Amino acid sequence: MKSPIAALLAATLIAAPVAAQVPTGEMGPLRPDQQAFRTLYEELVETDTSVTTGNCTTAADQIATRLKAAGIAASNVTVFTDPAHPKEGGLVAIFLGKSKTLKPMLLLAHIDVVAANRADWERDPYTLVEESGYLYARGASDDKAMAAIWADTLIRFAESGYKPGRTVKLALTCGEETDTAFNGANWLAQNRRDLIDAAFALNEGGGGDTDGKGKIISQSIQVGEKIYQDYALVATNPGGHSSGPVRQNAIYDLSEALLKIREHEFPTEFNDTTRAFFAKAGAVRQDELGPAMVRLAANPNDAEAEKIVNTDRFFHSMLRTTCVATLIDGGHAPNALPQRVEANVNCRIFPGHTPAEIGAELAKIIGNPAITVSEVRADKPLAKSPPLDPAIVGPMEKLSAKYFPGVPVIPAMSTGATDGLYLSAVDIPTYGVPGLWSDPDGNGTHGLNERIEIRSLFVGRDYLFDLVKLLAK
Repeated sequence: MKSPIAALLAATLIAAPVAAQVPTGEMGPLRPDQQAFRTLYEELVETDTSVTTGNCTTAADQIATRLKAAGIAASNVTVFTDPAHPKEGGLVAIFLGKSKTLKPMLLLAHIDVVAANRADWERDPYTLVEESGYLYARGASDDKAMAAIWADTLIRFAESGYKPGRTVKLALTCGEETDTAFNGANWLAQNRRDLIDAAFALNEGGGGDTDGKGKIISQSIQVGEKIYQDYALVATNPGGHSSGPVRQNAIYDLSEALLKIREHEFPTEFNDTTRAFFAKAGAVRQDELGPAMVRLAANPNDAEAEKIVNTDRFFHSMLRTTCVATLIDGGHAPNALPQRVEANVNCRIFPGHTPAEIGAELAKIIGNPAITVSEVRADKPLAKSPPLDPAIVGPMEKLSAKYFPGVPVIPAMSTGATDGLYLSAVDIPTYGVPGLWSDPDGNGTHGLNERIEIRSLFVGRDYLFDLVKLLAK
């Protein structure tokens, strides 16, 4: 998924134009290596990998064939599947480095996509269409651009005879877009931890933004994410005939509980990433929010600054745990008092707290022991925030200064979720990288007519190739 960081930074920096913005512009004729990459990318994009009608295993096999044709030993290319999920396979490839002491690095991307209804699209979602400097298709951006770039990186290494100091691993997985489906990243973490063992991983979640008029205004590094957790709230009642209403009504009881959750404000919190975000992003704003962000980063107890910052809903969310009602179901007949009413409350938990802790807090907020609060899923690992490691973040910033001079590079914590949580849970710190960029509307990701700017694809390819070489040298 495309991280909410993108929209957040776009809104921040459009409010305060950067002095040295980078134009996007048009691409010239493709070099032979770029044409080879485009062919790989096109094949991947045009292979349907949605959970409803697609097949990730087919896409993994296609990439495996290309890696082996480039000279990577078959023994270092693994297509994995779970017998219960034969269409949701993935791939792990290992490109050996020279060092016997440096721990490997891992390149992670997901190859599954959100399902697309052809009748709703202007173009066939599973045919790559080039128009007006953009490439349109489902997965053109999320996340097949990064998946293709990572595979292309290892192919370029193999074909050029390049030998990195550090071993570079590649994991292309299925299931990121469908929470209840088989998840390849989780399967690898739980069943083949040895296959993906690494000092750190690079993933989606970071990236750049334009102002919507052809200027790149920001690049971000995702350093951590909130914990996603759904809770089921259930109110029950003996019910009865609706002609004889009573005050104790399951719908009313649950409504009162949800209103209490709406009014509750979880406390403001910071970690190293969010403190850096508010300080750096606030410093480039030229409105009331900018100085307030800087003051709040310096002093979390500054109530006036917090009040100003909280007027932005995404900043508000980045500062705390949030919980919101998202689904409700109840009653069994229009002429009967409700016997059971259930609501789903979705929480995005600030790192450092557990779902059990927040569930207990919800029960306390509601203050009605007749309403049960339970975790909808208790099998997902807890996201862990990686450190702001200069050895990893530094090269990203250095390369960004070369490729995008004058554009701020800002570490940020995602309020959404990526497959990075499964790696962080087994102690592989995972970072969302800069390089690729999108427009303020998110380029149709998860929606209609998804697209990527052609320059984003090819400049991002060069940036990420250089980044892997820097981190693996």
